[in-house]
Amino acid sequence: MSFVSEFKEFISKGNVLDLAVGVIIGGAFGKIVSSLTDDIIMPVLGVLTNGVDFKDLFFTLNGQHYKTLEEAKKAGAAAVAYGNFLNAIIYFLIIAFVIFWVVKLANRFKKPVVVVAPVAPTITREQELLAEIRDSLRARS
Repeated sequence: MSFVSEFKEFISKGNVLDLAVGVIIGGAFGKIVSSLTDDIIMPVLGVLTNGVDFKDLFFTLNGQHYKTLEEAKKAGAAAVAYGNFLNAIIYFLIIAFVIFWVVKLANRFKKPVVVVAPVAPTITREQELLAEIRDSLRARS
């Protein structure tokens, strides 16, 4: 099988196409969640925490104090930016919460799977007679 035909077979499989669609939709969904976090939730958290901006929470390892993280980086100071870590945790929790509700909503619209219990086969009179004939022939042998 040539490389081109093998590639065509691979790319035309349903799983690859489903994955491509998932990645594209996931990227768009990520932008929506980022906007929700940056433009709606973080300002509200800033108001609730008296204007504390998490991205400006840091400490330097050299013991000096800088007003902003950018200022510390420009000075070449090693800084632990725990505020960025807190932002990442908040982003994760928001994304997990939104995905939870999307999956919960999607499951509502799924058709329920009906499990049919197996029915015991019914034996007809003809099958009984054939079984008797088979058994009597075996007994003669």
